Amino acid sequence: MLAQSDLVSGLWYFVNCRGQQNEHSIYICMYILKEKTLKKTLAINFVIFFTLILFIECIFGYWFKANNFGIHMRSERNRNDLFNATHNDKNYTFYYKRNFYAFRGDEFDPSHVEVVFEGGSSGNERFIPEEYTIIGNLNKYFKENNSEIIIYNASTDGKTTRGYVNDFLHWFPKIPNFNPKFFIFYIGINDRKFQYERYDFKFATKSSKKLRDYIKNNSIILEMIKKIENKYFPQLTDVYAVSNKELYKNFVYVNFEEAKKKHSENNLTEDEKDLLLTFKTRLENLKKIVEKNKFIPIFITQIKFDGLSDKNLFLVNQELKKFSKSNNFDLISLDELVNNMEIDYYYDQLHTSISGSEKIAKILYPHLKKILEKK
Repeated sequence: MLAQSDLVSGLWYFVNCRGQQNEHSIYICMYILKEKTLKKTLAINFVIFFTLILFIECIFGYWFKANNFGIHMRSERNRNDLFNATHNDKNYTFYYKRNFYAFRGDEFDPSHVEVVFEGGSSGNERFIPEEYTIIGNLNKYFKENNSEIIIYNASTDGKTTRGYVNDFLHWFPKIPNFNPKFFIFYIGINDRKFQYERYDFKFATKSSKKLRDYIKNNSIILEMIKKIENKYFPQLTDVYAVSNKELYKNFVYVNFEEAKKKHSENNLTEDEKDLLLTFKTRLENLKKIVEKNKFIPIFITQIKFDGLSDKNLFLVNQELKKFSKSNNFDLISLDELVNNMEIDYYYDQLHTSISGSEKIAKILYPHLKKILEKK
């Protein structure tokens, strides 16, 4: 039905067209009338559609909810990425999943979580099927030994000890009924260089990106679109093959005893002193988090594909040992427990392959079992 204003406009056009005695002019007038009506109809429909979207977002979105995770975890929630990877000459096609609370794996009840693992990409293991990761293997070993212990993986790529502190400020407090008894901190690789700090806060700098991230993280409609795409239209990503023997064929593994002889803890350079001073400060900040939240921390040192050839990693590990001992915190010195690693155990300098993750899990399991079951 036309509005009164449309009828008036139509009469005006009709009178003018009659006066011209031109059939072509009449068609033009009628076209203009229809175009105006169409534009008005489209405008009304747009307003209705926008109002409906706004209503849905306000009611079901995360704009005003306590579990709005903010941009700290903007890209990690509800992931279901399809990967195709080659490990140790075998091909694997699998989904890399992160749940509603941004943990790796399937959904869970936060009130049932007692043990959380915190790490960077070497703990996240994005390009390895979950059951073959270090955490996947550990959970398998606990289950095989009739233990009810389950480790939940909160690792995210590039995270340092500064990132661990941020998690307790911006992520974990927003998870309802979340009060784990243990937090396992896998520390070393990312703290050996300052460059990894850029991952600890994934804040956009440009206003346009901030707005984009704000909308992405709060919109229920975008979340549903993402879920539908992941379920029905997954995009397969081929990731690089691992165990590049040509690239690392001349590597020499440096174990702990050899590293002690190779790397002096005396006569440090200014950069090394700055690194350790910053690392000590981060550890003290993490200690405050432990005291405030009253959980039991467990620290694990790290190694690279060539062990401890990297002096900074050796120094960071040594500092972590001193910190743990002085505060009576449980520590597993992985760097001292691994005497050698095969080249097939890593697919690059920092990340273990499926066989490497299995080896590390087997080494860690008896030590973690002893700590977790005695407390």
